[in-house]
Order: sequence, then C-alpha cells, then structure tokens
Amino acid sequence: MIQSVQRAAQILRELAATGPRLGVTELAERIGVAKPTAHALLRTLETEGLVVQDPESSKYALGPGLVRLGNAYLDGHELRTRSMIWADALATRVNEAIWVGVLTGDHVLVVHHVFRPEGAVQILEVGATIPWNTCALGKAIVAFGPEATETELLGGELGVLTGASVSDPEALAEQLAVARSVGYTIEDQESALGDAGVAAPVYVRSGDVAGAIGVVGPVERLLSESRREEIAVAVRETGRNLSRELGATRGHTRRAG
Repeated sequence: MIQSVQRAAQILRELAATGPRLGVTELAERIGVAKPTAHALLRTLETEGLVVQDPESSKYALGPGLVRLGNAYLDGHELRTRSMIWADALATRVNEAIWVGVLTGDHVLVVHHVFRPEGAVQILEVGATIPWNTCALGKAIVAFGPEATETELLGGELGVLTGASVSDPEALAEQLAVARSVGYTIEDQESALGDAGVAAPVYVRSGDVAGAIGVVGPVERLLSESRREEIAVAVRETGRNLSRELGATRGHTRRAG
C-alpha cells in the first residue's frame, strides 16, 4: 500500500469520527506521524477540497469535496438505484418509512431512504451509519451473509446506542439464527429509544448478500401484534422481488448451513 494515501485516509476518518474540528498536533498524534507530515497531508487534502481550515482556530474539518464524492458513490450504487421503485412501493404498502442499507466494516450505511407517506416532518437519513448489531438492516445482512463475516463481527466490538442494544455475542448469534428461520430481522429500540425496524436481506446474481431493505418507525406501530406479521410479510416479499431485480435466482434466499 502507499503509505501517504493510507495516512490521508486516516485523517479523513479521524475528522469524520471525532470532529467537527481537529488541529494539526491532534491529528498527528492520532495517526502516529510527525507534525510536519500531518501538516503536509492536510494542505494537500485542503487543495483538493477534502478538508477545510477554520481561519480563526486554524483547525481542520471535512470539506465539501467529500459531498461530491459521496453523491457520486450513491448515484452509482446499483442496490440504491434498483431499490427505489421497490422501496416506494413498500412505503405505500405499509405506510411507514423505508431504509436500504449496506455493510461497511462493522456499520451499516443507509444508501436510500423513503419517507413515511403520511408522516410529519422527517429527517433524511441517507449517509447515516449505524453499528450493525443495533439495527434490523445490519442483522439481516450478517444473518444471511457468509458465516466468516458473522464470526468476525460477533468477535469484534459491538455497538451500544441504547439500554436495549444487544452486545452479548451469544444472544446476537441466537437472534441471527432465528432470523434465518423466519426470513427477517427485528430491531426493538436498539439504535434509538421508541424506534423499531423490520428488515430482510437482498441478494445479487452470485448469491451474495448485497444489503438489506427494511421498515423503520415507532415501536408501537411496527411491533404491535396487529401489524408485526403484516410488515414482516411485506418486507420479505420486497426483499425477494428486489433480489430478483438484481439477478438473484429463487434459490438465493438463505445462507447455506
């Protein structure tokens, strides 16, 4: 690998995770380089619009160039593009908001968001990242993906966002096993108090899991006895239809073993 590129990427990750603004000395310490090296990297990133320097504090923050790169990533993302029609139809069917997400490391990245058709003011969550174990999308991707990925993630750091977040590997493994038997996953106030999610995996032609699609909304609506099964059926069907849209065959419905 090219070390300078790797260090530049580390700077961007530090600013994204710890920001909003960090100084040269702080960043040098965080990525383990001398201050002049960090300064040179920052000036290069600034020239490309990937970071900006605050004129008053001289500290650095992420720059507007990253927005263009992020939008280009989303615009070219096949799962996001193919999911739009199906996500709209699912939102209309269940009258709830819909998220589509992909796994990036140990987090889920929301690549598409359809607002609840009859909801009040809502915040667009495209670009949001959530620990995989605290959301239905992440559990669906991991439950139906490769066993090696599940083992690795269960052995790593597990996020805790609320008192309901499940961070015990054995309990999570049991949840994932149950999900494989029913075809969908559930999140019950594990990423935000009062909110819930129901999600199903989405496959591509190779049989790999590309991501997941799910319903998100207030726990009292999504997980009530009268609606939970209805929503689960709708999510499973949409996941299967979207998978076929991406070229998956009928046999690509569950991880073997």
